[in-house]
Amino acid sequence: MRRPAAILLAAALCAGPLRAEEHYGCGQASADGTGKFHHGREIARVMGHEGIDWLERDSRENEEEPSRAIEALALKPGDTVADVGAGSGFYTFRLAKLVPQGKVVAVDIQPEMLDFLERRASDLGATNVQPHLGRIEGVDLPPESLDVALMVDAYHEFSHPREMLESLLIALRPGGRVILLEYRAEDPLVPIKPLHKMSEQQIRTEVEAAGFDWKATHEFLPWQHFMVFTRPEKP
Repeated sequence: MRRPAAILLAAALCAGPLRAEEHYGCGQASADGTGKFHHGREIARVMGHEGIDWLERDSRENEEEPSRAIEALALKPGDTVADVGAGSGFYTFRLAKLVPQGKVVAVDIQPEMLDFLERRASDLGATNVQPHLGRIEGVDLPPESLDVALMVDAYHEFSHPREMLESLLIALRPGGRVILLEYRAEDPLVPIKPLHKMSEQQIRTEVEAAGFDWKATHEFLPWQHFMVFTRPEKP
């Protein structure tokens, strides 16, 4: 099976010198990891487009209650929202209904995911969904073009999390929000592989180091942290 580009890049990095990537370290790769570390956390391997069926599984609402998470976003009808690591668009198309005068930019680095999103947008007539090919180092969106950036169970797989966050810091308007949903590492009963879970403290350490302000952590979801950060109003 073809390995995703992010895994190959991380493997290449950790096979040689760290070059200019001063935010990262290398070590022995675990079974589900890349061998690349950020603030002591091993970055997980990427779920490829082959995992679309799991993302779209019928049991997801009962297991994760995404409808509650979407309601808690408190979006405004004219908001521009980036669904970063959009995957199959499970969240994208639900968000699009809440921003009829705005849009949802569905960002992914896998062309196969974007092809799937484009077909679904056409089938649903979702004219305010914009599939967008990002890079492993950033979202490549215009400065101050976003009101909200949402990352659902994706951040832990980013091969360049610091650069991705810094690109969002640029793309968000002052005061704009970053919302992270990540499976809770503190809870051994959450039935997810360890490297695909994160603790609240680890998330705060990484996101605040990139320049964001932590605002709140909510624990109303069965499996996931719901964490809110903002771009500072002033640099």
